[in-house]
Amino acid sequence: MATSISLLPIAENRPVFEDLVTQALDHARSLGASDAAAEVSEAQGLAVSVRRGNVETVEQTRDRSLDVTVFAGQRRGSASTSDFSPQALRETVEAAWHIARYTAEDPAAGLPETKLLAIGDVRRDLALHYPWALSVQEATEIAIQAERAALTTDRRITNTEGASVDTHEGHFVLGNTHGFLDGYAYSRHGFSVAPIAGRGQKMQRDYWYTSDRDATRLANPAAVGRYAAERALSRLSARRIPTGRFPVLFEAPLAMGLIGALTQAVSGGALYRQSSFLLDSLGHEIFPSDIEITEDPHVPGAMGSSPFDEEGVRTTARDVVRGGVLQGYFLSTYTARKLGMVTTGNAGGSHNLVLRSTRTTGRDNLKAMLRKMGTGLLVTELIGQGVNYVTGDYSRGAFGYWVKNGQIQHAVEEITIAGNLKEMFSQIVGVGSDVITRGSKTTGSILIEQMAIAGT
Repeated sequence: MATSISLLPIAENRPVFEDLVTQALDHARSLGASDAAAEVSEAQGLAVSVRRGNVETVEQTRDRSLDVTVFAGQRRGSASTSDFSPQALRETVEAAWHIARYTAEDPAAGLPETKLLAIGDVRRDLALHYPWALSVQEATEIAIQAERAALTTDRRITNTEGASVDTHEGHFVLGNTHGFLDGYAYSRHGFSVAPIAGRGQKMQRDYWYTSDRDATRLANPAAVGRYAAERALSRLSARRIPTGRFPVLFEAPLAMGLIGALTQAVSGGALYRQSSFLLDSLGHEIFPSDIEITEDPHVPGAMGSSPFDEEGVRTTARDVVRGGVLQGYFLSTYTARKLGMVTTGNAGGSHNLVLRSTRTTGRDNLKAMLRKMGTGLLVTELIGQGVNYVTGDYSRGAFGYWVKNGQIQHAVEEITIAGNLKEMFSQIVGVGSDVITRGSKTTGSILIEQMAIAGT
């Protein structure tokens, strides 16, 4: 079967979407709304999964939505529909208006200030949209190729949890009554494979994946399959270790979770609700002096790039952490007002965060980081949640490798690592040059001076 999803008529639909947004805003004004915002979006996707060379699932999606927010002074109401007909548009706006009229006043409610909106900005091409006209047959072949490569890597690879390929693209137009009207197209593509090594009671699994906005930049399917298999094979030596306190090295893909913990703790929602272990941390040293975290929303082709946030506020590059000192929070218009501050253009999340150390050199690869750790634990998988963002307490099930004198000795399973994020941040003693980007975050492996490890 060679059926493929048709490409979205983005160039043709852009004027249509702009007109729908304008109609929604005009109708909101006619009802008496003091302000309004509307967004029209459309997206499509294909996801194919295979296992043992056979197709398990094929899912094709096509979604569209008209979302309206209406303000009656400091009262706010929202409604949405997937029906773009004139009658449905009017009814959706009216539903949002009726909600706004009967909700309680909120002093923080309202559109962003006009001067903060990305109106009239000279826009450079951020290259966020790369169509991939992928047929079901072609997606199946990619998944089979990745899975076959995993299965033929070693005869100890006895099974798989399958391989999957997915492609997604869409576009939107956002507008409000302060004069903002803009939008863009976007895409994301990827595939993954999860092989199983061993037999009977001695079995281990691992996985690997590749993703990008541009399908031509995805890794080779066979290479992904082989690497996933090698990761699964390396786990066959797994055993438990004694309880104690040791250095812990987070593999780069997991180290991104530490960046995520920071963004969660210094997001506006957590701060104004007083539910963060980093309250009132702005301007304070929370990392060692060599640690820097930057945010750059304007990296061409990057997953976290955007010329404006979900409210139309222009995005800007900035230092989040400099010299170990926290320079800024992650705020939307609403959360900023709750804190008596100004939005940072982060409605909807962060944009291309990069954690680095000024002490890192090009020679600080994973092997060098293991030597730097000496004896301790290399963590390659975390299990469960176990993070309390109010206190910073951190406790996660883990899988990894026991390291002695800078050399991996064997895999480690059925352990828990624990600490406190505030202490973990301050005890970062190294960042590797083994840099990897996943989504909107980039970092190398991160070495923590000491954590509690619960084993046997």
